[in-house]
Amino acid sequence: MLQGLFQPMHLLVLLIIVLIIFGPGKLPELGGSLGKAIRGFKKAVSDIEDHMRQITDKSESGEKKADER
Repeated sequence: MLQGLFQPMHLLVLLIIVLIIFGPGKLPELGGSLGKAIRGFKKAVSDIEDHMRQITDKSESGEKKADER
């Protein structure tokens, strides 16, 4: 279904459509907003991974203490 979706000609057509819709003046602003959104998403994923890692570390250390008794 998605085979060959990202061929150079398809990307060129998409770029032309985006230029028509947003205009060349809005593209840098649009790119900056997209970059901020991606950085925010990556930070949120990283924060969740750190939180989950802390929970599993606490859980494992609690199990080790229980095994020592």
